[in-house]
Amino acid sequence: MELQDPKMNGAPPADALGQRQEHKGFLPSHRPAPGRKPIEFKDFKGKTSFGMSVFNLSNAIMGSGVLGLAYAMAHTGVLFFLALLLCIALLSSYSIHLLLTCAGVVGIRAYEQLGQRALGPAGKVVVAAVICLHNVGAMSSYLFIIKSELPLVIGTFLDMDPEGGWFLKGNLLIIIVSVVIILPLALMRHLGYLGYTSGLSLTCMLFFLISVIYKKFQLGCAVGLNETEVESKSPTALPIQGLNRSCEARMFTVGSQMFYTVPIMAFAFVCHPEVLPIYTELCRPSKYRMQAVANVSIGAMFCMYGLTATFGYLTFYNSVEAEMLHMYSQQDLLILCVRLAVLLAVTLTVPVVLFPIRRALQQLLFPSRDFSWPRHVAIALILLVLVNVLVICVPNIRDIFGVIGSTSAPSLIFILPSIFYLRIVPSEVEPLYSWPKIQALCFGLLGVLFMAISLGFMFANWATGMLNLDHGPHPNPTGGGDQVLGKSQPSPVLSVSPGRSCLSGSPLS
Repeated sequence: MELQDPKMNGAPPADALGQRQEHKGFLPSHRPAPGRKPIEFKDFKGKTSFGMSVFNLSNAIMGSGVLGLAYAMAHTGVLFFLALLLCIALLSSYSIHLLLTCAGVVGIRAYEQLGQRALGPAGKVVVAAVICLHNVGAMSSYLFIIKSELPLVIGTFLDMDPEGGWFLKGNLLIIIVSVVIILPLALMRHLGYLGYTSGLSLTCMLFFLISVIYKKFQLGCAVGLNETEVESKSPTALPIQGLNRSCEARMFTVGSQMFYTVPIMAFAFVCHPEVLPIYTELCRPSKYRMQAVANVSIGAMFCMYGLTATFGYLTFYNSVEAEMLHMYSQQDLLILCVRLAVLLAVTLTVPVVLFPIRRALQQLLFPSRDFSWPRHVAIALILLVLVNVLVICVPNIRDIFGVIGSTSAPSLIFILPSIFYLRIVPSEVEPLYSWPKIQALCFGLLGVLFMAISLGFMFANWATGMLNLDHGPHPNPTGGGDQVLGKSQPSPVLSVSPGRSCLSGSPLS
């Protein structure tokens, strides 16, 4: 998995960086030492097209967190949200640039081996552990969504009570989905083969976006108030539709909830564990070609995020909930189809998220072993079994994975790429006080700041929650959750796998 430049131990000339960044697909340029087995670069002979690579990376970026973007816009304002989203997209593109530059310098296309090259064996272990924890959290959040939403969708289509039939039990359904759909896709040897399922997943989310735009023009500002009043038989029931007392969009909003949504939005473009595996299988690979894949994927997701948040917010304004689909009528056939499409998209994303975990484990436990189908299948099967058991047996893992998401996401996006760049790029090529390395250092410090903010708000939320338990309910808790239409929602800072799961953490409630 690694190709070393014969001049790595010496001082390279100042103009050697461009030549060392790309090795024609990282093929060996020198003969192996006598008596040693020649290094084979089968993994580097990529066959995945540019378009399929874009589908895979876009699918890795986008997740169920898109459902909470309108809620984030309601607490930041339209212009501030879009400006912040643009800044995050640019920072994510820069982070991928750092990764690709480091990969080109040392001829490595594995995140774990970059950690080893930069920080030694301990760096490899740390990177593999961070990737596994982060992606296990993402897989768990996806399966929690399937567990909670699929029985409701099937029960509504069959006009049955979700608790009425044994075949509508959430625990049974996630096992069936894992065995029938996720496991066969997870057994694919190459990530490029998942480009077709990633394309289908993105199509489902595009259908979701089109439906949100259509519903905006269908409902206007008076969003079904009369219909909701008819459906609500109880005089004390709160209509969850049609409470837009003010149909004025706010351009800038500053409030306590903004400090919860901003750190989570910062991780809306998490895809870094998948970047190097996708780079490995890219046809005619080069740093510039992979950067183009990343830029197209990030740009497409920026457009989808921006449109979804804008039209969702302009439909419900300040009444929007953290999971936007809950705002629509549950009997609406179009919304039922949208919920089913979102479930399909989430299901098809799980194998893409599983791939970096398996690769990290193979790099950590079997670094010099050839490919083995029994080991390949066993790792995928064990991972799916563990995640299913976690989702079934643990009723509330929001806090546990809140810590994981608040530490792993900034590490993968900000901190590790900056450390790799500072440690791997030779000082003869980029001096320590050069502008690129100063940028990388500031980028890493920004990640530490985001981590501190996320953990700080989460611990504050725990403290506030314990205080409320001691002194009874508080009419307007600060940091203890958002009051949406009289219903207490968990704080968005406790989201699992920020950027992928819903902002409120509602799938894990």
